[in-house]
Amino acid sequence: MWRREPEGHGPVRYGPSLPGDGLPVLPELADALAAAAHRTGPEPLGGEPGLLDAASGYWTRRGLPTGSGRVAAGPGAPSLLLALTAALGGDVLVPRPCAAWWAPYARLLGRPLFHVPTPVECGGVPDPYALLETVRRVRAEGGEPRLLVLSVADDPTATVAPPELLHETVEAAEGEGLHLVSDETWRDTVHAPHDTVLLSPAEMLPDRVTVVSDLAGALLPSDWPAAVARFPAGETGETLHARVLDVLTALDARVAGPVAAAAAYALDEPRPVVERREQSVRLHARVAEAAHDAVTTAALSRPPQAGRHLYADLDPLRSALDAQGIGDAQELEDYLTTRLGMPAPGGQRFGDDLGALRVRLATAPLLGRTDEERTECLTAPAPLELPHVQRALNSLRSVFDDLRDDARRWEPPR
Repeated sequence: MWRREPEGHGPVRYGPSLPGDGLPVLPELADALAAAAHRTGPEPLGGEPGLLDAASGYWTRRGLPTGSGRVAAGPGAPSLLLALTAALGGDVLVPRPCAAWWAPYARLLGRPLFHVPTPVECGGVPDPYALLETVRRVRAEGGEPRLLVLSVADDPTATVAPPELLHETVEAAEGEGLHLVSDETWRDTVHAPHDTVLLSPAEMLPDRVTVVSDLAGALLPSDWPAAVARFPAGETGETLHARVLDVLTALDARVAGPVAAAAAYALDEPRPVVERREQSVRLHARVAEAAHDAVTTAALSRPPQAGRHLYADLDPLRSALDAQGIGDAQELEDYLTTRLGMPAPGGQRFGDDLGALRVRLATAPLLGRTDEERTECLTAPAPLELPHVQRALNSLRSVFDDLRDDARRWEPPR
């Protein structure tokens, strides 16, 4: 199910990949990929017409009317963010914490990157007042902030930004002349779509927001790299689109033909894709809720609202962890990865403070170790009652209960 990746070299640090769904490939997707196996020639840079048309339809159905001339595709969202960062220039602002893959591209290009605190109620979106203060401080120090990257459905915190907060942040960014990149990889994985209002910044600021979506979020397996970007209308969007295509050309960053065919099929949202996505979201929502209940017997965590993960703060257990020689997020990552037998990347991977005891926990490893077990989770009316899921959740709860009990033993007598 997982493997430990080697650390990177130099200033570009390793970051954990997107949390996968852990499920077997949808047969219809596999058929679409296989049917295009003969496409061995070079694909058009920026995406072939069928893929761009499918992406346009996908966004139009979500209230963001889009012509195919305002779309570009790349082999994963990182390639698109790299191209956007290079094209826009200037300093980059991101929330703290943020998706692990955002910061490396600014570092790779030698661009200054500044983390902005998030509000109490959610991650993914900077606090508007902290954003204004950060921009003014950076300018006072001679910097040139131009780009703000944010996400309304967030990795790593699994929260969804309330529309009123998002509006305040977008308004602050507009006032400071920033261009926004909205990472909407997880927008289709909201756990309670009828009870959660998710708005795109592109709906609020159509002339200054580029939307990026990695299709591994809800439509494709994580190892089939494909992502799409939607550019603003007007001259600003046209210029940025052209610059991004220049960067993709220089990198020779193409979506492989068979993957492009599967991506176009998925973006058209035929019934099999929609049904699988809905099944997967329901399953991971249930498991995330159960995992949250297990973790919060001892730690702090916002209730997960989207995605296939949760973000836990183990600061209440600091005394017990200190006694075991665990004083920062890297040491906590090593400890929990070993104890849980699954990845537990520390908050430092997401731009959080190294001294903060925070980790991201994914739900896919809790679904079982074989395709058969994970498929059973997808089709079972009560997946949490399956023996292998119960064992995984009990193991998770046991680790955190042990830490809680250790912390109580280390509490000073009253």
